[in-house]
Amino acid sequence: MKFTFISNYINHHQMPFSNEMYARLGENYRFVQTEPMEQERVGMGWAVDVEKIPYLLLYYKEKELCDRLILESDIVVFGGTEREEIIRPRLAADRITIRNSERLYREGQWKAVSPRGLRRKYLDHTRYRNQNVYLLCCGAYVASDFHIVRAYPDKMLKWGYFPEMREYREQDLPNEQETPCVQLLWAGRFLKLKHPEYAVLAAQRLKQKGCPFHLTMIGDGEERPGIERLIREQGLQEEVTLQGFVKPQEVRMMMERSHIFLFTSGRLEGWGAVLNESMNSGLAVVADHAAGAVPFLFRHGENGLVYRSGRLEEYLQYVEKAATDGALRRRLGRNAYRTIAGMWNAKQGADCLLRFCENALAGSILYEAEGPCSRAGVLSLREGYSVTRSGV
Repeated sequence: MKFTFISNYINHHQMPFSNEMYARLGENYRFVQTEPMEQERVGMGWAVDVEKIPYLLLYYKEKELCDRLILESDIVVFGGTEREEIIRPRLAADRITIRNSERLYREGQWKAVSPRGLRRKYLDHTRYRNQNVYLLCCGAYVASDFHIVRAYPDKMLKWGYFPEMREYREQDLPNEQETPCVQLLWAGRFLKLKHPEYAVLAAQRLKQKGCPFHLTMIGDGEERPGIERLIREQGLQEEVTLQGFVKPQEVRMMMERSHIFLFTSGRLEGWGAVLNESMNSGLAVVADHAAGAVPFLFRHGENGLVYRSGRLEEYLQYVEKAATDGALRRRLGRNAYRTIAGMWNAKQGADCLLRFCENALAGSILYEAEGPCSRAGVLSLREGYSVTRSGV
């Protein structure tokens, strides 16, 4: 099988999956990067040495080779880039193509009423609804968006991002160790959509309750001055550390020394790969239900605590509960680790996608029973909270 994956650029969230595919397919696997990584991501420590990746092709340097490969490959996965002209010849030839997408309408499905937008979605997606085109849904709410534009009927699969999966002995996970001071961690860009202020408000609650803790916040951004001001106003200078951006490997090291991970991004977060990493590290996660990854990865009370988006008091109650109940933290962290180690990882993703593709090439469509490449149901944002409690 000749398999080509196309995206804007490769990064540490995509490399583990690509490495697994390359291990299985060798030179029959290629990743086509359509543009250089933007400087902001480079500054966050995301840069990779493109010269050292054996399966990587740069579209902007080898256009003719890439165009030929895209047309001739048995399977092409396309997503993460708006360069639609790259994929159109293959779509016109009706060769098996798999779209890879986050939400179309993360700011609200009311945007679907735009005539210009609907025309664009028709040209890029809907007109291929009866062709050999499928959709990998990078988030629980993606299928609902594409359902609105009547694209990919009964051809949408659960998918996501697969950062590095590390193996640990469960007895070595951070929550398995007794601690006199609970370590909380928050990581991301300091943007409104990621609600870094929620982390500081959780610190305020724990200090009021007399719970021994320390909060570390990794990242930077336009909201940092406001966060610094909030920390001063609440007298939390001793309890909260602003770390700034660190390299991905250092983030993982800090996770291994933490107990609770606060994931406060809402509906504007397409997936949230840091969730995979914190779960893999065995942390007890408190997460917003509206982020794309949450309904796929979490079952509330089993492997994490999920609060309804925008419900600050519910969130604060869950943080307090996790911080004061060591047995709960151990159970959530252990089950979170098992979720990633057993299902939502690059090896499992590669196995599932290759099975799907082999069946598609043979003329049949078979879905996994659960996890990556299982059927992605149409799920509204309102329903996502309930799904984390009942399953799908």
